[in-house]
Amino acid sequence: MQFRLLKDKIYAKLMLILTILSVSVVLVIGIGLYLKSRPVLNKLSWGTLLTSSDWKPLKGLFGFFPFIMGTLWVTAIAIVIALPLCLLTSFYITEYAPGRVKRILAPFVNLLSGIPPVIFGVWGVLFIIPLIQNHIAPHFVEFSTGYSVLAGGIVLAVMIFPLIVSIVCEVLNTIPRELKNASLALGATKWETIRKVSLRKARPGIIAAMVLAISRAFGETIAVLMVCGNTAAVPHSLFDPGYPLPALIANNYGEMLSIPMYDSALMFAALLLFIIILLFNVISRLILARLERKLAL
Repeated sequence: MQFRLLKDKIYAKLMLILTILSVSVVLVIGIGLYLKSRPVLNKLSWGTLLTSSDWKPLKGLFGFFPFIMGTLWVTAIAIVIALPLCLLTSFYITEYAPGRVKRILAPFVNLLSGIPPVIFGVWGVLFIIPLIQNHIAPHFVEFSTGYSVLAGGIVLAVMIFPLIVSIVCEVLNTIPRELKNASLALGATKWETIRKVSLRKARPGIIAAMVLAISRAFGETIAVLMVCGNTAAVPHSLFDPGYPLPALIANNYGEMLSIPMYDSALMFAALLLFIIILLFNVISRLILARLERKLAL
């Protein structure tokens, strides 16, 4: 008996150690990126790096504002496009689809998540870019090459679509059937039950799905790099080219290692991306916890 209790304590301590090691990876990554970014931070202040639009590495000018805005533009467009479609798809699969249709749709959605990002990038170049250049942009601007934050947002929306749908479907399936039946018994239609019961109960799960999708969108590289235009300027419309932070790192890191300050600036871009995703996840978790407390009352 004592040996079993001792073994249980050993396993508990071992799991605690492994958990601490896993969590500490985040801290190690942050410290490593900061140390590699110190040369550029010693030369330029945080305010200058974050608010300046001057990107002239050979002159020692590193303004990250265009890259931050490019990242935010592409991510925001992707969420605005993907979220309504994902919610409607999830509600259809869980509430309306017949069994045979559900068995076809669910694996198909999961199949999208297994497609390599470069395939989405090629699809964007072959189909989305000409669509924007020839059919959408002429109605709004005089000229657009098609390589724009809108193209990046559309490609990203398709990439995060299966992630959001799969999580929201799982959340909707956990809602007790008794709640829905009670709403229907009181005379509510199925759509009213979805809006006033299912959507309210699933709100924390939907926010969690959004957080994961936005984190994925922030860090996506290859597909966005292929369709955004990669121009170091602040986008002012959907049809302007952008240059997200991941694309900046992927485009320049290997060939610029020989220039110490440029290398440090790229590490600062990685640190900046790391901080943005970390802060976004922390804020989202706080909002999620507050929503859960409200729903529990």
